[in-house]
Amino acid sequence: MATNENLPPNVVKQLAKELKNLDESPPEGIKVGVNDDDFSTIYADIEGPAGTPYENGLFRMKLLLSRDFPYSPPKGYFLTKIFHPNIATNGEICVNTLKKDWNPSLGLRHVLIVVRCLLIEPFPESALNEQAGKMLLENYDEYARHARLYTAIHAKPKPKFKSGAISESTTALNVDQSNTSVLNSDQKNTAVNAAIALPSPLSPCSVATKGGHSQEQSAAVAPVPETGVGGSVAVATPTVATQKKEAGPAKAQADKKKLDARKKSLKRL
Repeated sequence: MATNENLPPNVVKQLAKELKNLDESPPEGIKVGVNDDDFSTIYADIEGPAGTPYENGLFRMKLLLSRDFPYSPPKGYFLTKIFHPNIATNGEICVNTLKKDWNPSLGLRHVLIVVRCLLIEPFPESALNEQAGKMLLENYDEYARHARLYTAIHAKPKPKFKSGAISESTTALNVDQSNTSVLNSDQKNTAVNAAIALPSPLSPCSVATKGGHSQEQSAAVAPVPETGVGGSVAVATPTVATQKKEAGPAKAQADKKKLDARKKSLKRL
């Protein structure tokens, strides 16, 4: 869930609205993603414009928003290596919109469109990559060859942003309890089910008899409610079958005593 501790609440609210709009209606050749932990980092995948050395490439970039945004411009960086006069080797983007021409009324959509236009029309006069700027001014074909080589090697398709991720993140700003409630409900149901578990009515149990022997009888079961038509509840009481006590062991003992008495009498004779 997004925490957005680095931005004021009013800015977060405005960003959430703008990000949702970018997700539902993205600019041509641009797909926006969001950092679930912090809206101050905005990601975007930019398709290389047709007819340029960056064609067929997919370039990932990020915008870093400071705490005083939108009164100060975001900082832009390319995460994908690119050979371009206005993009430094560390990925920093140099464009007037993010510097002296910045206006607090400009939104993220405008910034992203300007960055993509930079791939169509570079400005070698304010180059951060001096080699690319000089090559563009002196030998465009060589510059284009280098740019196409970088594009083929580094600007391969990236893992796509999860569909609907921005909408989920903006929604998460206001809703964070539903999953917890469902989990607690499931845990309670599990505890109740465990508490009412009953032994099988078919399982035998042992009962001691006076003679020290044991006999088996069916286990008694608590009445089980049954719901009838119209919601009425009837209680079915199971019948407990009790086995008769066996007289065999007692009789055998009596016979044994008689036999012992006869033996004693014979000894006396």
